[in-house]
Amino acid sequence: MALVEMVMPKMGESIMEGTILNWLKKVGDRIEQDESVLEVATDKVDTDVPAPYAGVLHQILANKGDVVQVGMPIALINSTPDEIPTTSTILEQKQTTSLPVLADKLVSQPQNHIEQHLPLPTTKQLVTPTTLASNKNEGRFYSPLVLNIARQENISLTVLEQMKGTGREGRVTKNDILLYLQSRKVEAQQHDVERTETIIETPVEIKNVPPVQAIEPTPAKTYASVSGKHDIIEMDRMRKMIAERMLDSQRISAHVTSFVEADVTNIVYWRNRMKQDFMQKEGLALTFTPIFMEAVIKALKDYPLMNSSVDGDKIIVKKDINIGIAVALSNNNLIVPVIKNADDMNIVGLTKRVNDIAKRAKLNKISPDELQGGTYTISNVGSFGNVMGTPILVQPQVGILALGTVVKKPAVIETEQGDTLGIRHMMFLSHSYDHRIIDGALGGMFVRRVADYLEQFDLSRKVF
Repeated sequence: MALVEMVMPKMGESIMEGTILNWLKKVGDRIEQDESVLEVATDKVDTDVPAPYAGVLHQILANKGDVVQVGMPIALINSTPDEIPTTSTILEQKQTTSLPVLADKLVSQPQNHIEQHLPLPTTKQLVTPTTLASNKNEGRFYSPLVLNIARQENISLTVLEQMKGTGREGRVTKNDILLYLQSRKVEAQQHDVERTETIIETPVEIKNVPPVQAIEPTPAKTYASVSGKHDIIEMDRMRKMIAERMLDSQRISAHVTSFVEADVTNIVYWRNRMKQDFMQKEGLALTFTPIFMEAVIKALKDYPLMNSSVDGDKIIVKKDINIGIAVALSNNNLIVPVIKNADDMNIVGLTKRVNDIAKRAKLNKISPDELQGGTYTISNVGSFGNVMGTPILVQPQVGILALGTVVKKPAVIETEQGDTLGIRHMMFLSHSYDHRIIDGALGGMFVRRVADYLEQFDLSRKVF
């Protein structure tokens, strides 16, 4: 038997520990390499931790709720589960490990206690005709977990064979098949490219659509009151964290919000003309988000103080422009992934990063590192049909811009022949800033500059 340690992984530059939320596997379960074994919470994000090796989960060393330092062991994996463990093999493991206390715990266990954790054949592990064909005739191995999911979701062997695997030797992992199920669900519900735009998609034009309905909360626990006249919902961990950080931000910064209405007609026409060609060449939807982000980046270069933070009585002006994007999750919570060095990217590069972040956010695949280092944030309130908002700063940043929905409005158009009325695509920009260092003049000029860049967008511009 070869016992290998599974340690608490490093999930971010500044993250030194993690809290065990839940074990997805129990002792004796077979696990594939890169298969999720447990859920870990940090002060940035909740995430799944994959197995570094394939084998059998031999022992769990950290219980639910334990806070474990990065690099410390949290489990032992038997990488050769076909061998029966003995006391002598465990003693050999003790001699090779750098954790004598851990080995002593293993030696103290009687042999029959160890054997009872070994996986026993069950009816669920029996090879079906489908698995036999897939594993022997075609030469591609599928884990029992993948086969069970495929059987429950009515995924045929033909589809499995065509599925791209990201595991060792191209194997299909649990994440691969869940990603396929997610994409299949999206395709079944949506019939054109417009509807596939992500939840962080910048606002689109409203054409007599009904009011947006509130998202139904999906709380972990709900209790009925004694009188039965109301329900009591227990906040989950992420909601508690959001509440604490929002209150902290309000206490730390002096919030002020300025509003500007921008004419984005040129952008709407340009995007409508380019989006199909962009989809054919890049395989991605050309959304408004990267276009608006580009205008923000230009304005940050014009007003570098907006790209700063406050440290006591010192102002730290950042050289890098790292744009955070507020993303609404399916569980009604919120995270802010960061696109770092966004000023080094063109429209194509920004579009790829925005789409990638949206895709992985839905699958809870955003790493803690991607939630750090932001210097300015964009929040899309227009995706929910809101015309404007008063966003709260992401500390320690001093500015955040809310993008309202794009709406057709009658507007005065200035021409060489005089003023005239016309139908234009209009959008409100709501700029919240920290009045400790950003006065109304700078805060107002910044958002006005963003609007100017949007209104001056070149209709003849090429994407490629």
